[in-house]
Amino acid sequence: MKIAFFAQDLGAGGIQKSLYNMLRNLDYSQVEAELFLFEEGCFFPEPLPEALEVRVLPKPPRICSFLPFDLARKLWHPDWTQYGPYDVAADFNSYQFSCACGALGVPAKRRVQWIHNNVEIKLQNEWKYRVLWHFFKGKQKYYDGFVPCSAALKEPFIRASGRADAEYTVIANYIDVPEIRRKQAEDPGELGLSAETVNVVALGRLCHQKGYDIMIRLFAEAARIRDDLRLYIIGDGEDRETLEAQAKKEAPGKIIFLGAQANPYAIMARMDAFLSTSRYEGQPLNVEEARAIGLPLYCSKNLEAYSEGLRGYEEKELVRSLSELKREEKHPDDLKAYNDKILRSIKSLAES
Repeated sequence: MKIAFFAQDLGAGGIQKSLYNMLRNLDYSQVEAELFLFEEGCFFPEPLPEALEVRVLPKPPRICSFLPFDLARKLWHPDWTQYGPYDVAADFNSYQFSCACGALGVPAKRRVQWIHNNVEIKLQNEWKYRVLWHFFKGKQKYYDGFVPCSAALKEPFIRASGRADAEYTVIANYIDVPEIRRKQAEDPGELGLSAETVNVVALGRLCHQKGYDIMIRLFAEAARIRDDLRLYIIGDGEDRETLEAQAKKEAPGKIIFLGAQANPYAIMARMDAFLSTSRYEGQPLNVEEARAIGLPLYCSKNLEAYSEGLRGYEEKELVRSLSELKREEKHPDDLKAYNDKILRSIKSLAES
């Protein structure tokens, strides 16, 4: 079986991390995989397997992202017939014109696109995504199938795209538990943790989707009830300055922004609980990573739809639960059944 994956880059981000984890853990005795990128470099320190062929392709003109898809393909249509043939060509990014052109341009029996978010909610919440969708929605008709990373993404995508006729294979985000185990044992550096405080951690890009403004508001309510609570936020993004100002106003001295970290797991392993209040997700990597470490999960109710087995909280219940939070023994999850199912699904995707 031969699969081609197309992604824009391997920079910092959930989509990139999901792809990186999966490619590092494929069974290359059964699956021959190639990765096509449009930007060089890799944010993640561990090397990709030698069995994986990685190619960097030239990027299309910028204007192609702001033209209707079919028109843009007439403007930029490189010949990629020298690659392959493949059993499956996968547009793993789903947002980029370049990745769609690659997946649709190489010789392949089937062409699929990964779906990483609730498209309907994203269209309601993000004007930039509405602009992108306006231009690239025409590409959806060319794919044979789609791969939502959680079951909750399928119906919203069908309603937005009209592709009820396509095949859908749910494949969750792979979690590299051995990597997490190695990294959580490393020294995280000086965090200023105190034995007198109960420490909560959050992880993810500082943007509207991740709902950090909601998190800060709810955590501040709990911290007014419980003075020894502290929140450590790992991540960076366009909303950082605004969020830091909000934290300073609503919970001064109790919320610490740590920025993006190459090894967040060493920090997470020294915390007492994990917190997420995302407005919407695809299938949250950070929740599964916290499960692997064994952190108690405090997540908003809406995230239950995107993470199997998760018990979420309504806002008032979340505030109360945080205000009553106690240190407890961690129970790490090896996620073996979870990850095995993912690898079987990828194999089935190629076989079908």
